[in-house]
Amino acid sequence: MAALSQVAGATVPVIITPPPPSGREKAPARALRPEPHDDTPSEHSRDPRGFSEEEQQRVAELKARDREVRTHEQAHKNAGGPHAGAPSYEYTRGPDGNQYAVSGEVSIDASPVAGNPSATISKMEIVIRAALAPAEPSGQDMKVAAQARAAKIKAQTELRRENAEGQSQGFAALRQRLGLEESVDGLTPANKATRAYQNLQDLLDRPAENLVSFAA
Repeated sequence: MAALSQVAGATVPVIITPPPPSGREKAPARALRPEPHDDTPSEHSRDPRGFSEEEQQRVAELKARDREVRTHEQAHKNAGGPHAGAPSYEYTRGPDGNQYAVSGEVSIDASPVAGNPSATISKMEIVIRAALAPAEPSGQDMKVAAQARAAKIKAQTELRRENAEGQSQGFAALRQRLGLEESVDGLTPANKATRAYQNLQDLLDRPAENLVSFAA
């Protein structure tokens, strides 16, 4: 038979074992002692691999972060093309013993092309696209994009200056061929105009390879 006794304020079943039966007398059924009960979450929420609920949640968070970091850095790499390096990562070990990427970076060449503002403009456009390629660019990404925009604007200014100088040189050459740079003191305005017309007509009569080309 079983009896109950109070131990330290808690009801604990106490098992009393009857004497062994004699002959064919059937032994009475024995009461079963319940296993010790612990309500802590770590004992009731472990998966088959032995991880607690808290550990399972941590692993899930690390997996999500790993995917996010790798997707972010790969977007930089894909958009940066030949100007972008390979992604590098920093890892942390999860409760399951696996390594998970928690941060990363991609190096990118954002230097201008020396002596070639046109090439610099094209390069900076790629750098800007690479910096802003991820769905959520970081503060550093925005900074790189801003620096590339500044370099692009500078290169555009240099290119316009070069084009203006090229056009100025072309016009100077044309004026020289027309005779407008020659000393024509003593001629009346009508004679000056006649001289310029004659020089222009002479220029147009020359082979095409002698004509001056202008920068675009």
